[in-house]
Amino acid sequence: MSPKKVIIILAVLLVIAAIVTGTVYYSQQNVTKVTTATVVRQDLVSIVSGTGQIKPKTYVNIGATAFGRITHLEVKEGDHVRKGQTLATLENVQPTAVVAAQQATIASSKTDVDADRAAEQTAQANIAAARADLQQKKFDFDRAQALYKANLIAKQDFDSKKAAYDSSLATLDQRIAAEAQAKAQTASQLAKVNQAIASQRSNFDALDKTVSRAPFDGLVTNVPVREGETMVTGIQNAEGSTLMTLADMSVITAEVKVDETDIVNVQLGQIADVTVDALPGKIFKGHVTEVGDQALLRTTGVATSQSTTGTEEAKDFKVIVTLDGLSGQDGSLPDELRPGLSATAKITTARRTNVVVIPIQALVQRDPILEKKLSDHPGQTTKISTTAPAPGTPKAALVQGVYILKEDHRKQRATFVPVTTGVTGATDIEVLSGVTAGQTIVTGRYKVLRSLKSGTAVKVDNSADILTTDSN
Repeated sequence: MSPKKVIIILAVLLVIAAIVTGTVYYSQQNVTKVTTATVVRQDLVSIVSGTGQIKPKTYVNIGATAFGRITHLEVKEGDHVRKGQTLATLENVQPTAVVAAQQATIASSKTDVDADRAAEQTAQANIAAARADLQQKKFDFDRAQALYKANLIAKQDFDSKKAAYDSSLATLDQRIAAEAQAKAQTASQLAKVNQAIASQRSNFDALDKTVSRAPFDGLVTNVPVREGETMVTGIQNAEGSTLMTLADMSVITAEVKVDETDIVNVQLGQIADVTVDALPGKIFKGHVTEVGDQALLRTTGVATSQSTTGTEEAKDFKVIVTLDGLSGQDGSLPDELRPGLSATAKITTARRTNVVVIPIQALVQRDPILEKKLSDHPGQTTKISTTAPAPGTPKAALVQGVYILKEDHRKQRATFVPVTTGVTGATDIEVLSGVTAGQTIVTGRYKVLRSLKSGTAVKVDNSADILTTDSN
């Protein structure tokens, strides 16, 4: 072959290569690079997180019940105490003296009662003697009456016997009255004794209030006073009115705040994993026992119903998670869990097994009618009106969906498909209808998804730099 023919052949090949290269380059100019993912079936868990602090279910501020100086402080912060254990003692000189004086009064009154009861017995003996004398006088009177009727005694003797009988009868009545008086005196004295005893109970109560005892088994979490300080009563939350704070650590909770957008999914009984910042690596199991119905302002923590400001801001709801299975074999609780420790609760609001899921970022909202037109005429976006509707025209309803990849004339094109979603997980979301497992969907990049339309030619590029840029 001559050199001239070789040159011509090479030239033709170069022209063909240039045409092919130009065609490929031109076609690549109209192709959008996207990242994709495959629709899969897997288990899905929906979790709502909230932050807060560890709190005992029951805790009390033990206040002063008597005025006086603290003479003995039996416990310190961090001590575990038992129900009925003495916590503190106030000075009790005056209450003790009052109790002693009243005790002497009661003893004296009881002695008076004994004397009155002896008087009752004397009166009863006098009545018995009067009854016997009356019986004798009645016999004498009856005999004198019979003899007088038979004209065997003089009227003077008869009148003497009758007078003696009447006198004896009056004496009996007098002694019966004396007995009644003695009984009344005894009853009055008994009432005084009962009154003194009742007053003594009040005195004992006042004395007992100088001693503070634990109302239940618990942990002393705060002791704001010291021995020698003077306590006052009747002033809530005032300095000197609270001896200490006692927490019942038999039931420990995590009180957390959940965002208002997530609270609708939180229900009683849902399980939760609680972590404590001070105890890294430990996870405590629990369940939701209370869901607040009052929104709390995030900046102040005040309920919206109590707020006087009209500013709009983010809100939270209080959720209480009770920790389970903390007690050991001896019933003791872990010492490291203390009230006030910062905690995070991850509440499982839903759990699905073997369901169709897609990445959350793949979801978009589009006009389904417009997307259908674009899908039917791929590559002809400019011929389809996408301008805003005239004023007064009802706005098209947007639906959520994803873009799936379809092969069209050796090109992959994105096609919008409406989907129905279910439970939302941390990064994935359940799909109830619209796509099936195994299909390929467009997941990014974010800027591409914002403007992507059905019928757009795309090129899959899941390289590391694209994925990293998309995540950022």
